[in-house]
Amino acid sequence: MASIFTKIIRGEIPCHKIAENENYFAFLDIMPLAPGHTLVVPKIEVDYIFDLETDLLRGLLPFSKNIAAALEKAVPCERIGVSVIGLEVPHAHVHLIPLRTMDDINFSRPKMKMSNEELAAIAEKIRQYL
Repeated sequence: MASIFTKIIRGEIPCHKIAENENYFAFLDIMPLAPGHTLVVPKIEVDYIFDLETDLLRGLLPFSKNIAAALEKAVPCERIGVSVIGLEVPHAHVHLIPLRTMDDINFSRPKMKMSNEELAAIAEKIRQYL
């Protein structure tokens, strides 16, 4: 069965897409730790990030770097935090989280609830810097 991220990539589940190319897809987390929290995933469904083919893994960071640069310009923050956990969804992914404090990347705290309109506005602002 396809992961939720594969369904998002296929367009079966709506998302606030930031960018994509032939290998990677970036979209906003709908329950973010901070406004602008973005997920970057390879289009191929692989559960564990270190099981990705070397070339695909090698390209994930530069793609993420471009998204992070736009995110940092679009959302007020000190820097963009990066996290790879991989337990919650069986599809390799990178979290890009705008940080003002260290607590902004604390996955044990409650997630934010943002409206569809708020998410759409943030996504548009990030895309303007790509």
